[in-house]
Amino acid sequence: MTKKFFIISGEASGDLHAANLVHEMKRIQPKFEFQGWGGDRLQNEGVIIKKHIRELAFMGFLEVVMNLKTILKNFKICKKEILDFEPDILILVDYPGFNLRIAEWAKQHNIRVFYYISPQIWAWKKNRVFKIKKSVERMYCILPFEKDFYKHYEIDVNYLGHPLLDEVQHFRTQHQEDLPTYQKPILAILPGSRKQEIERKLPIMLEAAKHFSTYHILVACAPNLDRSYYDKFKVDGVDFIESKTYSILNVANLAIVTSGTATLETALFRIPQVVCYKSSPVSYWIARSLIHIKYISLVNLILDKSAVKELIQADCTVQKIVSELNKLEIGTVGRLKLIEDYNSLVQLLGDKGASIRIAENILQNL
Repeated sequence: MTKKFFIISGEASGDLHAANLVHEMKRIQPKFEFQGWGGDRLQNEGVIIKKHIRELAFMGFLEVVMNLKTILKNFKICKKEILDFEPDILILVDYPGFNLRIAEWAKQHNIRVFYYISPQIWAWKKNRVFKIKKSVERMYCILPFEKDFYKHYEIDVNYLGHPLLDEVQHFRTQHQEDLPTYQKPILAILPGSRKQEIERKLPIMLEAAKHFSTYHILVACAPNLDRSYYDKFKVDGVDFIESKTYSILNVANLAIVTSGTATLETALFRIPQVVCYKSSPVSYWIARSLIHIKYISLVNLILDKSAVKELIQADCTVQKIVSELNKLEIGTVGRLKLIEDYNSLVQLLGDKGASIRIAENILQNL
């Protein structure tokens, strides 16, 4: 009998990793059926998308409260779609605020739950570990230090490598140049994929970029947002490029990056970067009282050191971005040191082939 999988990914980075996982699962067994919530990448792999990620991304505590009615409605819709589909396995991808609640509900309905990309419970809400222990049958982590975190709670999880290693390598081996040839070095701006974070940080990033007249400025536009959304940010001499983040990083010399998966992607392309984070004052105050980690960027968290500069909230200013970028220009000691740290990062992440190994492990445990 054909096996059926319902997969839930609520953000662009999760959609990327989920699509690679589905690709490998279907390569092993083409007759598998997939439905779920996700984006264009999952859809391109043949997953029937019931709700698109562009309807799902809410950032910050206030934003969640303001959209609470929509979120509660989404829970109801999702549960019905899962029950109607009757999947053999429910695969949840990151997106913890939504997915952990779905996991608890699924367990109550005797639906097997596999979780891909652990919620960052080591940063905050550590009590969620007990919900995971109770509701999730198999957990697949993508950060090497997470295995030891779960071991402390007597939970055996899987760390089979980080899927971005494969994504970057695949891009580099298959890529054909799809950007114009620029006469200047490139300063890349990666402002994120959520409207709230883009609106808070992109104007500051663009203002900082004006100080680098010897560079050509490229802004990476998120695939989940309409191109017209970026019209209000456009300035002369800056190119806004849709759905080509890796193409931009492939030619970049410096980068200003929003905290998140993009910090790790930028590191894997060996591009010196400054990491920015800025949210609403209330959201930041709440986060400061709840989140207890030394760093916000994945690069620093994995290395357990301050390798890339993090400019957070009040420090996320034009002047400080400019100052830190100057330390990373071609020929500087800071640039050479950061590239060395990037090489150490890759060694910590381990071997390539994570998506293949995770797909095989899921199928072994059907």
